[in-house]
Amino acid sequence: MSVKENLQLIQENIAEVCRKTNRDPSEIKIIAVTKYVSTETAQSAIAAGIEHIGENRDNGLNQKWEIIGEHAVWHFIGTLQTRKVKNIIDKVDYIHSLDRLSLAEEINKRAKNIIKCFVQVNAANEESKQGLSVDEVVPFIENLKDFPLIKVVGLMTMAPFIEDEGVLRETFSKVKKLQKDVQALNLPYAPCEELSMGMSNDYKIAIEEGATMIRIGTSLVGKEF
Repeated sequence: MSVKENLQLIQENIAEVCRKTNRDPSEIKIIAVTKYVSTETAQSAIAAGIEHIGENRDNGLNQKWEIIGEHAVWHFIGTLQTRKVKNIIDKVDYIHSLDRLSLAEEINKRAKNIIKCFVQVNAANEESKQGLSVDEVVPFIENLKDFPLIKVVGLMTMAPFIEDEGVLRETFSKVKKLQKDVQALNLPYAPCEELSMGMSNDYKIAIEEGATMIRIGTSLVGKEF
């Protein structure tokens, strides 16, 4: 199937889930994860109607940005090393992996404008994944008050890569509850209106639990090696 056909199927799935949960499909933004594909495939996703592109490495983002540039909204979705902030800061619209104060300090130091950030939550407490525990999130966000160029627009999580729907749903629902806790703080720099959660294997469950941004790679653009 082509990227356009894949996108149509994903959009149909989103619409079906939204009908069941009384949500508006326009609330859901699809981020095309293009880390395994060429710039040409990323361009075909944009031609098919994708607006949001996600990359998890600075060199991959820069290579595609040089060609695509402002034709897309750019999301850095991978673990971001502090020393590599300078390589992407003037190109990204969103960073999905803010999880430590040293990174916040570097983003604030390098940014020329306010950067929209997601705080990464390791809601399933997986040793193999980055991110803060659920209990660490609110204190961490409260400590971001001294970084005027960081805006916490939401929370990001990755569920375990398993088929157990109960575990997936519990992971996503934890982050939805946590979002409400952050919003209750009424912090002007942390409106926390977005939830970045759900990938090719679990995005329908993530939407049912409140996701507003889903990160889709294989099901949309496939892989190229």
